[in-house]
Amino acid sequence: MSRHTLFGVTLDPLTMDETVQRCLDAVRRGEQIEIGMVNAAKLVNMRRDPALAEAVAGCDLVLADGQAVVWAGRVLGVRLPERVAGIDLFMRLLAAAEVADIPVYLLGAQQEVLEMMLGQISERFPELRVAGSRNGYFGDAEQEEIADSVADSGARLLFLGMTSPKKEIFTAGYGKRTGAHVVHGVGGSFDILAGITKRAPLAWQRMGLEWFYRTLQEPRRLGKRYLTTNAAFLVMTVRELIHRTPSAGSANRSHC
Repeated sequence: MSRHTLFGVTLDPLTMDETVQRCLDAVRRGEQIEIGMVNAAKLVNMRRDPALAEAVAGCDLVLADGQAVVWAGRVLGVRLPERVAGIDLFMRLLAAAEVADIPVYLLGAQQEVLEMMLGQISERFPELRVAGSRNGYFGDAEQEEIADSVADSGARLLFLGMTSPKKEIFTAGYGKRTGAHVVHGVGGSFDILAGITKRAPLAWQRMGLEWFYRTLQEPRRLGKRYLTTNAAFLVMTVRELIHRTPSAGSANRSHC
């Protein structure tokens, strides 16, 4: 399937089902794929952070994690079939791994949160083979050692429960070294699965208001951040629309 470009970023127009199948095919074939997820905030931050932009661009699959990205694509004539939310892909892959006996590695979050999440996973997916786990608090000098530990575990799916740009930088630098066939950065999904934070109701997700629901839970930490990036994303979209839409004068001259 041909890839699309939105705001200078190459995206894969895949549905959730297609993405899951692509990941399972990678495991079956022994391929290695790194997954990048983009939402409105990350697209804004990629313009400010060249290292983040380069890390995302280097991923084998780049998916629309935010509903706002799908909507912006429609406005700008870039068809993205649906939102592929990172946490939903995470849960789908855990379920598929349990059925197919695919070992997984979980890297990220605070140790207490990680242990709580592992407890929830053992209840939801009792037959899932967890090859290993580690909290996400480590320095740059430890990244190589951690990648080797993942490789030694024999895990085929690696989930990174870390914030941006740390998870993208780790994936770009050490994703292949881990030996995992699929590397998927799931951000705050570990906290949600552990029960530390609540996910927005489905109706809020469909309206693209998941960011607002999160802001209501942590207004001091997330309020200014989301308002700033959302405003910047709206400006980006309007500018791109103006750039792509020829003026009336230009259109008339083209027929002279």
